Amino acid sequence: MTKPQKTPPVPPELDDLPGKIRQWARELGFADAGITLPETGPHADRLQAWLAEGYQGEMDYMGHHGDKRYTPTSLVPGTARIISVRLDYLPAPDNPKQALTDRGTAYVTRYALGRDYHKLMRKRLATLAKWIDEAVSGFEYRAFVDSAPVLERALAQRAGLGWIGKNNMVIHPKAGSFFFLGEIFTSAPLPVDPPFESEHCGSCSACLEVCPTDAFVGPHLLDARRCISYLTIELKGSIPEELRPKMGNRVFGCDDCQLVCPWNKFSKPTAEQDFQPRHGLDNSSLAELFLWTEEQFLKRTEGSAIRRTGYEGWLRNLAVGLGNAPTTIPVVEALKQRADHPSEMVREHVHWALRRHGLTP
Repeated sequence: MTKPQKTPPVPPELDDLPGKIRQWARELGFADAGITLPETGPHADRLQAWLAEGYQGEMDYMGHHGDKRYTPTSLVPGTARIISVRLDYLPAPDNPKQALTDRGTAYVTRYALGRDYHKLMRKRLATLAKWIDEAVSGFEYRAFVDSAPVLERALAQRAGLGWIGKNNMVIHPKAGSFFFLGEIFTSAPLPVDPPFESEHCGSCSACLEVCPTDAFVGPHLLDARRCISYLTIELKGSIPEELRPKMGNRVFGCDDCQLVCPWNKFSKPTAEQDFQPRHGLDNSSLAELFLWTEEQFLKRTEGSAIRRTGYEGWLRNLAVGLGNAPTTIPVVEALKQRADHPSEMVREHVHWALRRHGLTP
């Protein structure tokens, strides 16, 4: 772990800039912003221990890039401060818990119902950096939104945007955890905000207990290899058969550990139109989505995070959902139509699903 840096004096012309940065951030649609030193503290050691246990599964990129992921100054030399922002994404009106109880409906994680957030946030961060540069020139700025190895949750906590809960999500006491994070690395020696030191989870362990696949080894410790988000998005091959029945109708991501969190009663609906559900993905049936052609998949997921899983991964996930759905004519007929799919991976999951309904592939 890197040693804490000594904080140099802040030039007088930068003293009142943090307040302006927060104001500009809100004008751009961000819910909040904070400033921290380019340090990740104990989070660096936790990352190394997590990787050593192999909990990252096939996400080999988590261990790449040397120390750049946990040493911001190695990623961007000359970085003096990091501006961390959050952007709410929960659509409204929305009833995710009801969607989870209807086993014939496909459940898509709430952040992926609308347009992909990367471009939207990156463009606004670039605008924020431009406004800061116009106010105080002579410094460098680089914006990141999942586009580089950055421990964004650690930086958000250290910038005062919330604490890291037992489910590893950043939680704000007045806004819950349904928000995206982004960063601006800058050489400007801005005044820093105090970190959010206190944790308000207390004795609550609801997020750990609700996990359908028991992916939490303990508080703050997730075995990604069992996490439904990992299984439906990151995993490229066959989903372990023993985990499939536990996945229910979750076909892209999982929100259970957030939905059960008491602090999310304070979550605020997003004002972003781009984050509202598209193509009925908040209430479509598993059978309907399973019959999308590849052309339909590519057209209807254009600009969506769902593209990440690919068409075969999409069918694989839906086949598992259909295997867990009630035995109905639409469910069985949809599975039969894909029983001879050219992809071996898709066929394997379809045949498993058919057997779940007492049918021989």
